[in-house]
Amino acid sequence: MTTFTPGPAAELDLRRALGTFATGVTVVTTMAPHGPCGITANSFSSVSLDPPLVLWSVGRESDRYGLFSSARFTAIHVLAESQYGLARRFARKGSDFDGVDWELGAEQVPLLEGCLSRFECELAADHEGGDHRILISRVHRVTLAPGTPLVFSGGHFGRFATAV
Repeated sequence: MTTFTPGPAAELDLRRALGTFATGVTVVTTMAPHGPCGITANSFSSVSLDPPLVLWSVGRESDRYGLFSSARFTAIHVLAESQYGLARRFARKGSDFDGVDWELGAEQVPLLEGCLSRFECELAADHEGGDHRILISRVHRVTLAPGTPLVFSGGHFGRFATAV
């Protein structure tokens, strides 16, 4: 066991410690002036059932920061284990929708097909969060499908297995 104080000299240790918390994987989409745009995010969380609110965070150093931090409407897609390729694609490049099965939603936001769940959202609040911006959105529509989630932990993608 290692104990340390977070700071510039221990940034890698902090990243490794945070990586011990397994998360689901999402792709957040919006419509940009140049066309559809997506970004992979594992910072997704529920906030409230009444009203229906969710949050995710976008890194300030991302080339898509300005677009997503100012987007009124987004869709958050919880990926199935078979959608590893989408997670990798949108982690690298946000405008690469070639060959991706998608359609425009009611608010003209790209909606990806085949996800476990999809939340069509409108920005409700945003907050400073250090090197990220915390975006809280009100959920307007939800699509839900059966399947197994894609999981991220320790810098790697994987699958969920029940303990018992």
